[in-house]
Amino acid sequence: MGRPDDAPASAHDRRWRRDLRDTFRCAGALLGLLLLVDHLSGRLTLWRGALWLALAVLLLVVLYPARVRAGEGWLSSRGPLRERRVRTDRLVSVRCLDGISQRLLLRDELGGRVEIDPDVLVHNPDLWHRVSEDSRGSLTSGSLTCGTTALRRIAERVERETAETVFKVSGLE
Repeated sequence: MGRPDDAPASAHDRRWRRDLRDTFRCAGALLGLLLLVDHLSGRLTLWRGALWLALAVLLLVVLYPARVRAGEGWLSSRGPLRERRVRTDRLVSVRCLDGISQRLLLRDELGGRVEIDPDVLVHNPDLWHRVSEDSRGSLTSGSLTCGTTALRRIAERVERETAETVFKVSGLE
């Protein structure tokens, strides 16, 4: 079996490049602002510049968007340090985690675990379709015991977003 990235029917987050560019802009703006303020106050030194650079790099790592991809039977989320994969055709649970930002946690029979932002699925219908198809297979086989409500809510959001987009494009808004 080849790498999942090479699979012909794979889908990916189309907004990832834009999000990554925004992350770099944010970190660069912070660095520029900190260096400018220090320079104007006359307190800029090599050590302070290095500290501001480290702070900007830390912000970059924190804001780095996960690169979400899916293919037949799998979903992966690649962050700045590692990649996590889950078998979507062998899901055991799907849960929505509330907090500062909502997250979707998918777990499979093999112990795989992926945590993603549900908006990635909502804004990428092809990615959602891949996950939805495989999760239905998990439900049919009986492995998916927890998560039908979470999947239904995401499906409703995807349908609502798609309908709104169709209305905007057709001028019926």
